[in-house]
Amino acid sequence: MKLVLRGAAIGAAALLALTACGGGGENPVTGGGTAAAGSVTVGSANFPESVLVGEIYAKALEAKGVKVTKKLNIGSREVTYSQVQSGGLSVFPEYNGALLAYLDQNSKATTTEQVNTELKAKLPSSLKLLDSAKAEDKDTVAVTQETATKYNLKSIADLAPVAKDLVIGGPPEFKTRQQGLLGLQSVYGLNFKQFKSLDTGGPLTVAALKKGDVQAGDLFTTDPAIIANNFVVLEDPKNVFGAQNVTPLVHSSADNETVRNALNAVSAKLDTPTLADLLKKVVTDKEDADKVASDWLTSAGLA
Repeated sequence: MKLVLRGAAIGAAALLALTACGGGGENPVTGGGTAAAGSVTVGSANFPESVLVGEIYAKALEAKGVKVTKKLNIGSREVTYSQVQSGGLSVFPEYNGALLAYLDQNSKATTTEQVNTELKAKLPSSLKLLDSAKAEDKDTVAVTQETATKYNLKSIADLAPVAKDLVIGGPPEFKTRQQGLLGLQSVYGLNFKQFKSLDTGGPLTVAALKKGDVQAGDLFTTDPAIIANNFVVLEDPKNVFGAQNVTPLVHSSADNETVRNALNAVSAKLDTPTLADLLKKVVTDKEDADKVASDWLTSAGLA
């Protein structure tokens, strides 16, 4: 699906506020082993949308009487996946397509159903994938309107003759992911002049695009900065960036009926426009992620 990107750039203050949602000064990963019996530890990656969905999961579980510890804003999948696998985190908001690409760079699955079927077959027995939400947030290649006009860019394929002259930016891991530079090269034949290591769809990438330090950037499809800055999201006809549904990943220690029902109920209500609107409240309107999560759960009848 074509998604509306989330607007206004994330300022440093917003990032600090979101970091605060993850707890105090202790290391969010090592601050305690597996959750105590009857409790779950909800984690998130280190970008605002993941923190927000982590808050939603945590509060949805608390509403059903589950004891929850939050360890939010941890890091990239290269860090968080091993923590879920070991049980250091027991509930985690994943993006199904990105997780599959992490586990199998050769996967050709693109639809939600294809991705989840393959993903369930590849996960270790200690992990379980719950229902995917309709909410989807894909990586995407974005350019400024000026760059799009200059090179007549409408799709990623249009970059082929000019990529050698362009710098692309994104988070460090984008350089080595199939749903990143590896896929752009193998699927579209793109060889960029340079890759610039920036951040995960945050203010550094937005600022670099605006200044012209990079001519293409990895942004997320629910990012308000796209509309706010009139960025152009290039179409992806060959599906380098496949299905990216928000999906709970659960460790076996937290796999029980109460947890499954609570998180599946969230997935049933969470669609892309809703997620984009909730993220705007956090990023643009500077509301606390925990309050945005609580308000939405109440309005959706889940708390």
